[in-house]
Amino acid sequence: MIFWIDTHCHLDAPDFWPLAHTRQALVATENIVYCVIPAIHVANFDAVRNLAHSQNHSYALGIHPLSVAHAHDDDVAILDATLNQYQDDERLVAVGEIGLDFFDPALNTDLLCERQEFFFHEQLKLARRYRLPVLLHTRKSVDHVLQGLRREAPALGWRGIAHAFNGSWQQATAFLDVGLKLGFGGALTYPRALHLRQLATALPLSAMVLETDAPDMPPQWLYKTAAQRAAREPQGINSPAELPRIGMELAALRAISADDLAKATTHNALQALPKLVDIDQI
Repeated sequence: MIFWIDTHCHLDAPDFWPLAHTRQALVATENIVYCVIPAIHVANFDAVRNLAHSQNHSYALGIHPLSVAHAHDDDVAILDATLNQYQDDERLVAVGEIGLDFFDPALNTDLLCERQEFFFHEQLKLARRYRLPVLLHTRKSVDHVLQGLRREAPALGWRGIAHAFNGSWQQATAFLDVGLKLGFGGALTYPRALHLRQLATALPLSAMVLETDAPDMPPQWLYKTAAQRAAREPQGINSPAELPRIGMELAALRAISADDLAKATTHNALQALPKLVDIDQI
């Protein structure tokens, strides 16, 4: 039996609500998949915590950059209070999902970029205060995120994950230098993702963790083209159950066994999120 850790999975997403009674089946394969469920706004803090406890997974608390348009300044205080309340919860393993998103045009205005920066830096300060790792959203914003990490760096450095990494070699090295691991998922399964597949092959194995970002970022075998969708072919729902196959794709790219890849990425996840070692299942 092979053990995998899905370091980034939104199991509380509406896509999974019709399957709520079978959520465990989403991760119950011949392999074992253990999930980290990040929050995206204060309204789902309780949901991710309750789901992590009821399904024997872990969770993170944070305000996603895509949520800042509707967030209030006092949401930072709510996050602070919630982190303080649950700081002894072994299943609370990080602050996240936090970061910056300069890809979405709706967020890429002067006002909302400023709001994103405010929430990002305030949440980094909270992660530093509570000595928690970070789960980072870095879409079209890697250099700005790195600047924030350097500015707010704890004395002992950062731990955590640059989720869905798709930057340059130099940016990858910069994240590793500040203490983070790099998250890889379904995007690397597309043959045309040449740059990402090259990175996933050439980076040190010690740099990498696996994720699905479910229900987003579906692997190649679940994706349907516009023509297929127009013909009413349903797109499969990405879930943690896809992680072993994603891992096998990465193992093939690196010419190692799936077992060796699973062991290495599990070890890396435990380094990135040290509180995972306190969970009985791991």
